[in-house]
Amino acid sequence: MPELPEVEVVRRGLAAHVVGRTITAVRVNHPRAVRRHLEGPTDLTARLLDNVITGTGRRGKYLWLTLGSGEALVVHLGMSGQMLLGEVAKTEHLRVATLLDDGTAMSFVDQRTFGGWMLTDLVTVDGTEVPVPVTHVARDPLDPRFDRAAVVKVLRRKHSEIKRQLLDQTVVSGIGNIYADESLWRAKVNGARIAETLSASTLAALLGHATDVMTDALGQGGTSFDSLYVNVNGESGYFDRSLDAYGQEGLPCRRCGTAIVREKFMNRSSYYCPKCQPKPRRSRPRLPPAN
Repeated sequence: MPELPEVEVVRRGLAAHVVGRTITAVRVNHPRAVRRHLEGPTDLTARLLDNVITGTGRRGKYLWLTLGSGEALVVHLGMSGQMLLGEVAKTEHLRVATLLDDGTAMSFVDQRTFGGWMLTDLVTVDGTEVPVPVTHVARDPLDPRFDRAAVVKVLRRKHSEIKRQLLDQTVVSGIGNIYADESLWRAKVNGARIAETLSASTLAALLGHATDVMTDALGQGGTSFDSLYVNVNGESGYFDRSLDAYGQEGLPCRRCGTAIVREKFMNRSSYYCPKCQPKPRRSRPRLPPAN
């Protein structure tokens, strides 16, 4: 599933090419692509037609276009969603097709149909306008108003694994499985460590590494393991070549040479170095006091 850097790459591509353009034609090819728009495809088509795209937005993994009507077109990429500009070579997975007033085709392609479009109102939360479905999502580490110290305070009250907390979008958004493993590797912290047992300085450093690794990934177009994750021009990112932990099972750790280990975690996989990121020791059960 695309994480923050991959979604931000798409947002930047849209911002550069579609802002200020008017939507002149809309066609919904598959109803699942607009299932989140409860009023249905006919309503979505009518409300998009002749609307001006005034801007782009993103929080965590959520992406949206702001419209002249005052609404937001929320784009959920799901597992395989793509926002493409220009002619689509293979149309079998073309779910929503639009045409802009300069002749540019803006298409939503989704092989697995887990993603989709919906129109919604914008509301102000903590001084920032976001679509209604995004109001529960915390700020992400690349947000200029991200408060690292405040997030550290929240994490220090959490009695659960630190990796689980990094994936909780209500605590900090945008960090998915790939970048959680990469951030933990850089911080030399095992994802099974309990968040409240980590010092404030360690947690702050971990969030700093999350910022750095996602910034690095963004500079390389994101992480693309297959042809599903692409920018608006259909081009793949190449940060997968720079990964230190995720997907590196059996390969030597670049820091110490120990083989990277993979373990199951929340129906996913966790990758870590057992030497640089030792697992937490289990506390021994205490015997009851003697009578």
